[in-house]
Amino acid sequence: MSAGAAGSFGIGQPVRRVEDRRLVSGRGRYADDFAPPGMAHGYVLRAPHAHARILHIDAARARRAKGVVLVLTAAELEREGVKPIPSWSRQPPSTFPNRDGSPLPDPPNYPLARGKVRYAGEAVAFVVAETQALAQDAAERIEAAYEELPPVVAPDAALAAAAPRIWEDIPGNLCFDTEHGDAGAVERAFAAAAHRVRVPHINNRLVVHYMEPRIALAEHDATTGLTTLRCGTQSVQRQRLVLSQTLGMPPERLRVIADDVGGGFGARSYLYPEHVLAAVAARLTGRPVKWRADRSECFLTDTQGRDQRIDASLALDRDGRFLAVRLEALHNIGACITTLGHWAAAINIMRLATSVYAIPAAYLRLRAAFTNCAPVNAYRGVGRAEAIYAMERLVEAAARAIGIDSGELRRRNFVPPEAMPYKTPTGSTYDSGDFAAVMAKAQAAADWAGFAARKAAAKANGKLYGRGIGCYIESAGGQPLEYAKLRAETDGGITVLVGTHNHGQGHETSFAQLVAERLGVPFETVRVVFGDTALVDKGAGTHGSRSMRMAGSAMLGAAAALIAKGTEVASHLLEAAADDIEFAQGSFRVRGTDRTVTLAEAARAAVRGAAPGKSSAELAGDLEYRTEGLTFPNGCHICEIEVDPETGAARIARYAAVDDVGRVINPLIVHGQAHGGIAQGAGQALMERVGYDGETGQLLTGSLMDYALPRARDLPMLTVDTHEVPCRTNPIGVKGAGEGGATGAPPAVINALLDALAEAGVTHIDMPATPETIWRALGSAAGARSPSSRRRPSRSMPSD
Repeated sequence: MSAGAAGSFGIGQPVRRVEDRRLVSGRGRYADDFAPPGMAHGYVLRAPHAHARILHIDAARARRAKGVVLVLTAAELEREGVKPIPSWSRQPPSTFPNRDGSPLPDPPNYPLARGKVRYAGEAVAFVVAETQALAQDAAERIEAAYEELPPVVAPDAALAAAAPRIWEDIPGNLCFDTEHGDAGAVERAFAAAAHRVRVPHINNRLVVHYMEPRIALAEHDATTGLTTLRCGTQSVQRQRLVLSQTLGMPPERLRVIADDVGGGFGARSYLYPEHVLAAVAARLTGRPVKWRADRSECFLTDTQGRDQRIDASLALDRDGRFLAVRLEALHNIGACITTLGHWAAAINIMRLATSVYAIPAAYLRLRAAFTNCAPVNAYRGVGRAEAIYAMERLVEAAARAIGIDSGELRRRNFVPPEAMPYKTPTGSTYDSGDFAAVMAKAQAAADWAGFAARKAAAKANGKLYGRGIGCYIESAGGQPLEYAKLRAETDGGITVLVGTHNHGQGHETSFAQLVAERLGVPFETVRVVFGDTALVDKGAGTHGSRSMRMAGSAMLGAAAALIAKGTEVASHLLEAAADDIEFAQGSFRVRGTDRTVTLAEAARAAVRGAAPGKSSAELAGDLEYRTEGLTFPNGCHICEIEVDPETGAARIARYAAVDDVGRVINPLIVHGQAHGGIAQGAGQALMERVGYDGETGQLLTGSLMDYALPRARDLPMLTVDTHEVPCRTNPIGVKGAGEGGATGAPPAVINALLDALAEAGVTHIDMPATPETIWRALGSAAGARSPSSRRRPSRSMPSD
């Protein structure tokens, strides 16, 4: 590729995101900004109980209420032929079969509860009225009677023999029980090991806090039979497919539009009940219907993240070489299976259990339990973050047990670059990476040598001070197909249509950089289009750090097809053989002459049908890119943390990160992704946690008054950099940059915290390490020291 006309806007340049000017100036167009004429408003009546049988629902009074247009209950949806939202839990069954060979359960996830409610906030009825206030008033007139049942919110309690059964046909509340690896080899390695460490821990449940609450705006055209859903989603194509299966309609009769979307993080990859309800209501009323969530509903009903109980063990020889890893995980899947919601974590834990280390043997047992909590789905770094956190906690524990520097222990066990491609004992094949070089660069950025002086200064001020490392690797790629189309416009512009979606990743900038450089056209002439199945009905959307690798590869193929078609037109216009035509800098040229045709001229000729045997047509090329391979972005994060032993308050003092994302298209965007991910990871480590009441099943952290999020003041200036080791499995050489921060930060922060607390005798702490948690851990370690003599922390989180 030649920079050419792309100039300072091509690959590798820190181009500012072009979409930001539109968004920060208030000119973004979100689903809630649309209000078609005649629009009605929807309101969802939600279950007040975490677990209860529905005795009856009487909506007669609500239907007579002022301004009411429609009331839907499960009975109406059944009459309309609405099916459960598919989970795809058995597609394909060989992905992770149950250990005993039994089929994976697939309980029906109805848009409105039938017969029973299984978590507080589950949708029970949908009221449509002239205004949202009238719809809410009418919903209060619905008479719903319940028989309360005992709830269970912890996964280990859910698997107990005496636990209440959440789904009557699923014994023991077991979602799956699968294993992976060589149990015999691991047992032999542990038996022969000189050192063994074990770290049981919790990977805490999180709420996904995107800036824009969920919206569903549906319209139905009775003439064409087309139903249009406008919503925030990470994939309009998947949304349309799942919606068509739920409504029993062909996809061609559905259009899904996602304009600007205020963040995704995995939770917008799921078709929610409200999407279905709005679509059904629009079809039945003949009017546009909008449902808008408030922030409380987001806490109650948006899919949540993480929530794993993990017991991890590592075996080492006398020289500190890793011999085997064993991991048992229990996942709280919530009340039902959302579309692919339980797969992502399990698959990625399997893929990455040995992380960046050369470990000969591994064994994993993974289970998931149904509980009376909101459903769990993907959350930034899903499965990757859980596997890496477990491994990095083990490495730090091993370093302390053996008495070796944790950096040296890692260096001793890294997969070396000369071993690439490297196949792990769990079946992943790393194509490239230089993990030792990445860590060395991170240590330099973190001023590794200056740590002792900073620790001494903190001690002089009565503070505890520690340092932690979080090395990580991720499997990126997601669904193995993506689509792109490049069209040359008659005015000289290039339109790029892609199946991915931009909701904070900067695609309108980075995709334009790639195309501008490949075609040699000015960056500002490239326009990126996405998020409408009427325009792009192929592709798989944005998830799993896949977009540049998949859509970028598709764009390169589409560019080649565009150039090939343009060459045919140019050969006619220039009266030369196609083999004599070359393309560069946005123009076709007869080789060895100054006779040229620009892309715009070729596009105008194509529209006129100027080429022989050609009717009027656009000048375009497209490609559906497919690959089964994955990429493996990796990195090293180093955190230093200061703790006030009197209050338990912890402060991140320094943070440095180096990420290998393969070829860097736009370093400014890559660094921005790292900053955001680190903030999320630090939030999980120190303050974020969803809490449910164990007796009632009610959500305890239902607002930002009791669920803490990191603020700018909670983070220092971050030092972030990249170390490029190009990927070998795609034509661009990219690996993915969307999730490394959220994966590397939790172990780096907690390892730093434990290093600080070690001199006080604290050896373990679970996330989130709130001031109260730290204060209590210090008190327990102090033994005889009276807790009443110590100041209470200023911030705390409710207990489970």
